[in-house]
Amino acid sequence: MPAPKAYVYILRCGDGTFYIGTARDVAERLATHQAGKGAKYTRSRGPLAVVFQEGPMTVSRALRREHQLKQLTRTQKAAFVAGKLKVVLLRRKTKRRH
Repeated sequence: MPAPKAYVYILRCGDGTFYIGTARDVAERLATHQAGKGAKYTRSRGPLAVVFQEGPMTVSRALRREHQLKQLTRTQKAAFVAGKLKVVLLRRKTKRRH
């Protein structure tokens, strides 16, 4: 059975802030956010717009990428969304089996 696929997405909220998350279906997740049933952070910050989406990738990789992007400052996130900052997700170190 193939590994489940996920996407990383960035929303721009109505107040100019960014929300970063992962989802299997970004359009469905956006609809959930807009209905006020998504993350508590986005409930009072509409209107919401998807400004970045990346994937598909494994769920594990998507969660690592989400964490990496959340570590950026607001200025860095804005530059990343605008395509002025490149952020590469490094490969995880794996243990070699002998």
